[in-house]
Amino acid sequence: MTDTALIVVAAGSGTRLGRTRAGRPVPKAFAEVAGAPILEHALRGVAGLGASIVLVVPSGFEADASAIAARAGVRAAVVAGGATRADSVAAGLAAIGHARLVLVHDAARALTPMASFDRVLAALRAGAAAVVPVLPVVDTIRSAGEEGLGAIVDRSSLRAMQTPQGFDVPTLRRAYEAAGDARAASTDDAQLVQALGEPIVAVHGDELAFKITTPADAARAEALLAQEAGVAEQATPAGQTTGGAAPELRTGIGVDVHAFGGDGALWLAGLEWEGQGLAGHSDGDAACHAIVDALLGAAGLGDIGALVGVDDPRFAGARGEVFVRAAVALLAEHGWAPVNVAVQVLGVRPRIGTRRDEAQRVLSAMVGAPVSVSGTTTDGLGAIGRGEGVQAMATALIRRP
Repeated sequence: MTDTALIVVAAGSGTRLGRTRAGRPVPKAFAEVAGAPILEHALRGVAGLGASIVLVVPSGFEADASAIAARAGVRAAVVAGGATRADSVAAGLAAIGHARLVLVHDAARALTPMASFDRVLAALRAGAAAVVPVLPVVDTIRSAGEEGLGAIVDRSSLRAMQTPQGFDVPTLRRAYEAAGDARAASTDDAQLVQALGEPIVAVHGDELAFKITTPADAARAEALLAQEAGVAEQATPAGQTTGGAAPELRTGIGVDVHAFGGDGALWLAGLEWEGQGLAGHSDGDAACHAIVDALLGAAGLGDIGALVGVDDPRFAGARGEVFVRAAVALLAEHGWAPVNVAVQVLGVRPRIGTRRDEAQRVLSAMVGAPVSVSGTTTDGLGAIGRGEGVQAMATALIRRP
């Protein structure tokens, strides 16, 4: 018998997602993305976890949840949630029986990879009472008030929280009892445990564990799931068919160069680095810009200049992510989806290899497909070799059914 329980919280209303059925709003976990409910995608992702599973769903959707679990290939107890997220987690806690460890996971983070669950469980089994997966905050953050925007907040000390969050069961139950009515305002279980004075252990999260909350999030999830299906289709052994025509494949190449000398931060491969920034109308992220040209070139849709213009004031200082996501959206409008991208950065600095894994995660999340990153120098030759700037070259493979 397993000593671990998994509570999947799926009781959200989904108002911001905006999906309806027969003219009525559909609870978020039951809204369809890529041909299946979000909850079904979430359960398929935990089918091999080996934990007892409790689903917490809106009242009246218990039968639907049981049917979804069966399709996903998991056995799960189903209970009705409450008025708040904390009430729903409490209902799940009451149904986990004698488990020693519990993971609390949002169904809306339906693409969370198994590696995130493994990292949380490993920390729990090493003796932690509470574990949360986190990611660095990469956007510029400002405080805000009634009088408008305030000062920029130092993001180096900020972390974005994700799920699954893991706990020693007695500790989490004690936190909920101690919180009393105040728990209604909480949207994070670790916050309640921290109020007891218990330390919270952080492990690295994953870009794929984003929360499907808005239509844009749903579109991103659909693109990633379509890519996953495409890879599976291409991996079908010779002599077997998937019942459809072979997809159309195209490749593209992109190159971009920026000199040092920008007034802002140094952005490259979707990450902020120490040192002087790259000059350019936007953030000068040569890697992102090369990826855009590779994607657009593969589809015959021009280049980054045609996409957003080279001096449009709306994109002054804009992050490379803005352009990458715009390119992926334009591809989707023409029926194309990225299969994979490779980008190589040439330059004396920054040293790409020191943050390669992080860059690959960030860029893959932007593209909605695997992105590999490498770095090299020119052995001192030319302007790049003298450290005057950075060059990036990218190749992209795209597909259309």
